[in-house]
Amino acid sequence: MIATRDAYGETLAALGAENDRIVALDADLSGSTKTGVFAKKFPERFFNMGIAEANMVGTAAGLAAVGKIPFVSTFAIFAAGRAWEQIRQSVAYPKANVKIVATHGGVTVGEDGGSHQSVEDVAIMRAIPNMTVIVPADGEETKAAIRAVADYKGPVYVRLGRNKVASVFPEGHKFEIGKGNELVSGTDLTFITTGLMTAQAQIAAEKLKGEGISARVIHIGTIKPLDRELVLKAARETGAIVTGEEHSVVGGLGSAVAEVLSEECPTLLKRIGVLDRFGLSGKADELLKYFGLNAEALIEAGREIVSRKK
Repeated sequence: MIATRDAYGETLAALGAENDRIVALDADLSGSTKTGVFAKKFPERFFNMGIAEANMVGTAAGLAAVGKIPFVSTFAIFAAGRAWEQIRQSVAYPKANVKIVATHGGVTVGEDGGSHQSVEDVAIMRAIPNMTVIVPADGEETKAAIRAVADYKGPVYVRLGRNKVASVFPEGHKFEIGKGNELVSGTDLTFITTGLMTAQAQIAAEKLKGEGISARVIHIGTIKPLDRELVLKAARETGAIVTGEEHSVVGGLGSAVAEVLSEECPTLLKRIGVLDRFGLSGKADELLKYFGLNAEALIEAGREIVSRKK
């Protein structure tokens, strides 16, 4: 198990050795976001901008304008919140080649509570034109995604977590922006999940198999652009979809899937996520259970939707 933020720190430092155009900016949180690994190796290409997130994003846009590849990091709540206007105006509007890699997304921030648990960031970033939005499942996908992001020309928002998460992908996993992954085959329903919920969906599918329910598992690493064809294929073949995300059910993966289905293939749908509310202070595992972001919630939703389908 490895935290996605740790995988990011390692990969960013490795990329720094391969490409001297890569620079890193942080808002006084490099120890937590893990950009500190890059800073130790390449101090001349690391900029601690202090607690000034808006200024940090504007500076990154300027660096991109002169040919650098800036990676900007802070907590998700600050990236999507305090720097929103600068991301929209200075990065997304001119299609600046800036990579916003936000850590500490979702309720697994833990004891810091609702003020620091960003459950809206994917929705906020997804609504911005020209913005690509990525939420990796584990450390291996994070490593591959960061490399893909470095090669991609244009604005990107990558959402990472604080805690260690179970492995989903094997070493050497290839990440393609805009493409999902079918991890488990199934015919009765499909779990479409992202982030740490994908590992939970694999557990849920295995348990439902013992009950005679065949559940497909699809991981969506890129929320925008969504892999519409993979979603529609699952809808047509299984006739029932359950989405899962460590994010609000408003505006995130569940909403993105619902938009596609409602327009192109109306299908039974159940969304698992934070139910339009703020987070709470507590231990990460307790909060995931409290908000129903686990295999048990997916299993219950799977049983319910298969029953409705019949």
